[in-house]
Amino acid sequence: MEAEDGDSPAEMALRWLRSLANGSVEGYEFEVRAAKGLQILEVRKGFIRCSFLVSNLVLDKEGNWDRGAMATLMDHIGATTACTLNAIKASTEFSISYISTAKINEEAEIEAKAVGEKGNMTLVMVKVRSKATKGLIALGKLWLGPSLRAPTSKL
Repeated sequence: MEAEDGDSPAEMALRWLRSLANGSVEGYEFEVRAAKGLQILEVRKGFIRCSFLVSNLVLDKEGNWDRGAMATLMDHIGATTACTLNAIKASTEFSISYISTAKINEEAEIEAKAVGEKGNMTLVMVKVRSKATKGLIALGKLWLGPSLRAPTSKL
């Protein structure tokens, strides 16, 4: 996605995340399916909070939120969180602990927070919780470093 005049890295990244959520990005079918319906609730420097309703687009064969789709969404939200610190960053290391599952029509709350920096690297923690029970579904640790180039838009 190309920067519009005056766009900061944070504005560009948020526009990308919103485009994934509303399905307006061509050529990124898996990412669009993983993010379809995402609602961005709060954004501030180093922090993003979202809501996501698990739909049939992201289910595995057991009827749970597919872990790959969840990881994709967590990666995009974590990277966007790093961009709120005003630098385009790319994932270099990503680990996830899956604690429980989510079923169709279950609403999840996703919070990503930049918790540290070391040199040009940023550490973002991403928590996925059941909105109904507040129980932890997944916890991700995402290290991000400088991107070699900004992504280009196909819009």
